[in-house]
Amino acid sequence: MKSLMLMQRAGAFKSSPFKDSFTHHITTKRKEVTDSWNIYATPPLSWKQRVSIALDVARGVEYLHSLAQSSFIHRDLKPSNILLGDDMRAKVADFGLVKNAPDGKYSVETRLAGTFGYLAPEYAATGRVTTKVDVFAFGVVLMELITGRKALDETMPDERCHLVTWFRRVIISKENMLKAIDQTLETEDEETLDSITKVAELAGHCTAREPFQRPDMGHAVNVLGPLVEQWKPSRPEEEDGHGIDLHMSLPQALMRWQADEGTSRTFDMSFNHTQSSIPSKPSGFADSFDSMDCR
Repeated sequence: MKSLMLMQRAGAFKSSPFKDSFTHHITTKRKEVTDSWNIYATPPLSWKQRVSIALDVARGVEYLHSLAQSSFIHRDLKPSNILLGDDMRAKVADFGLVKNAPDGKYSVETRLAGTFGYLAPEYAATGRVTTKVDVFAFGVVLMELITGRKALDETMPDERCHLVTWFRRVIISKENMLKAIDQTLETEDEETLDSITKVAELAGHCTAREPFQRPDMGHAVNVLGPLVEQWKPSRPEEEDGHGIDLHMSLPQALMRWQADEGTSRTFDMSFNHTQSSIPSKPSGFADSFDSMDCR
């Protein structure tokens, strides 16, 4: 019980504010499905939101595998077991099938459980599990986030009904990969496309046929973390301040600038003197321009 309480702090346990799974935010929104997401009043997730959710899930599963007091295998990781809060932060939920992970790289035999479409091939074939079965399922979730498709869709043709098999084929070709991306995503900018490509590569590694070829969840965290960080707003001192502390007085700021530029000129005047040296606002300059953002 103590370990499960610790998991909650790491994004690996459901808590009361997290009442909505993100199943309805994906897998039902491709344009050919006639906007069926409107049934749930859940607008499509942006790519930024999807990557952030993926990182939250990766951190939660990493905690289950290696950071808790005991190591656990979830065994049923899928979108309906990932809950979203109002702020779109994700928690891994439903620990009904959790299994203590074996020590080292050994596997443990167990009764087959889970959800088809997310089951690692070695688990489905032998009933033996390691933490790598969760890595496989996480890779499938990444594929769903990219494509907006279900892990197993019996309404699709045979060659496309199993997401992992189909995704392995399309990822080989950049042209096919672009066509496979969820049509509700905005993909005009190179930054987003580059991010999607990196997540697609991670999904491919996570769903490798052999367990030893799949990375640990810590690797997934390391891949996804920088992708989320690139969208975070910079700190105020980093926004067009050119390294100057905006809380400095003008003389102090000029002295700092001169020191950085390596100039030998001295600056020795009081703030009162500097007021008269500041040029007046140019004619026609917008009165409403009072933002420090300058973008």
